[in-house]
Amino acid sequence: MIQPEQHPAVLDSHPEGSSRFIRACLRQPVDRTPVWFLRQAGRYMPEYMAVRKHHSLLEICRSPNIAAEVTITAAERLGVDAAIIFADLLLPFTPMGLDFEFVAGEGPVVHTPIRSLEHIQSLRTDRVDELQYVANAIEKVAAHFAAPRHDGDHLGIIGFCGAPFTLASYMIEGGSSRNYIHTKKLMYAGDAAWPLLMEKLVTVLVAYAAQQVEAGADVIQIFDSWAGALSVADYRQYCLAPTTELIQRVKALGVPVIYFGVDTASLLPSMRETTADVIGLDWRIPLDEGWRAVGPGCAVQGNLDPITLFAPEAVLEARVREVLNLAAGRPGHIFNLGHGIVPETPVENVIRVVEWVKQFGAAASAQARPGESTHVR
Repeated sequence: MIQPEQHPAVLDSHPEGSSRFIRACLRQPVDRTPVWFLRQAGRYMPEYMAVRKHHSLLEICRSPNIAAEVTITAAERLGVDAAIIFADLLLPFTPMGLDFEFVAGEGPVVHTPIRSLEHIQSLRTDRVDELQYVANAIEKVAAHFAAPRHDGDHLGIIGFCGAPFTLASYMIEGGSSRNYIHTKKLMYAGDAAWPLLMEKLVTVLVAYAAQQVEAGADVIQIFDSWAGALSVADYRQYCLAPTTELIQRVKALGVPVIYFGVDTASLLPSMRETTADVIGLDWRIPLDEGWRAVGPGCAVQGNLDPITLFAPEAVLEARVREVLNLAAGRPGHIFNLGHGIVPETPVENVIRVVEWVKQFGAAASAQARPGESTHVR
C-alpha cells in the first residue's frame, strides 16, 4: 500500500489541508472531490484560439510566457483544482536528435523514423537542458498561483511527460498509428534495440521530470496514450519494467505520479504494479470496476467520456453524478475525463461540470467521511 509518507517533499511544501488535489493523489481525506481536465487548454476555448492565430503549437510550447498564459487562463476560466502545463509529449525528441513537426490534418510527424539499432545508438541523452523552457513556464504558473484561493486551497501544478512505450511508438512509426506494426516488429526482434531505446527514454524523461519538479510542479502525470495497443503479455514483457523504473525515479523526486493510458482496461492490474500513486481511467470501464482492477491502496482519476460534454444538460449531469456515485466519496478520487477535451466542445458545459463536481463531490465526501474506508466496495 502506498503511504503519503513516501512523499515528504510534497507534504513539506504543501502543509496538511493546503492542496485538495495533492491530498487526493495521496489518498488522504478531502472536503470535496478535486477536478481538472485533460487538454483543458485547447482548441475548444476561444482564448486559446486567439493565441493560435499568432503562434504555432510548438511556438507556444517553447515560449514560457505564452505557455504559462495559456495554462493559467484555462485553469482560471474553468475554476478547476489543478493546472497542467501547456506542453507536448514529443518535446524531448528534439534534444535527443529526432526532428518532428505538426502537419495540419496529420498531427505529429517524425520525418526520419527510428527503425534500426544504429539509429537508436545515435540518440542523445545529454541535452535535456534544452527543454528548460517547460520548467520556465512552470515557474511562472507556480508563481501566479502561489497564494491560496478564496476557499483557502492551493491550486495544484501538474507537469508531465510521455511513457516509454508511447514515445517509442511515435519515434518508430513516424506519427500516429493504427496497428503499430513497426513498433512491435522492433519490440519483438529480441536484440539490443528495444531495451536500449527504453533505457535512453527513461534517462531523458527522468531528467525532464526533475526540471519540472524543481520549477514547482506538484505532481507529474505520465501519459501512456497508446499502451492500449498492447496485449497484457506484451505490456508485461516489454514495457512494465522501464515504465516502473521511470515512475519510481520520478516519485523519488518527492512528488506523486499519475499514470494514464487509453483503452487500458485489461492492463490496469499490471499498470498498478508500476507503483504509480494514481491510475487514470478512460471512459470505457465503469469507475468502480476500474478501481477494483487497480486494487486498494491506489488513487484513481477519471473518467467521464469527453464526448458527453456535448450532451444535453440533463444527460451530462446524470453522467457526472454517475462517476461520483461510483467513486462513493472514497479518498483518492480525482474527477477528470477519460481522455482530452476535443475541439468544438461547449466551454459552458465544461464549466458546468466543474460546478457540479464541486457541489455533488462535497456531498459525496461528507457521506463517506464517517467510515473513512479506502477500499473499493
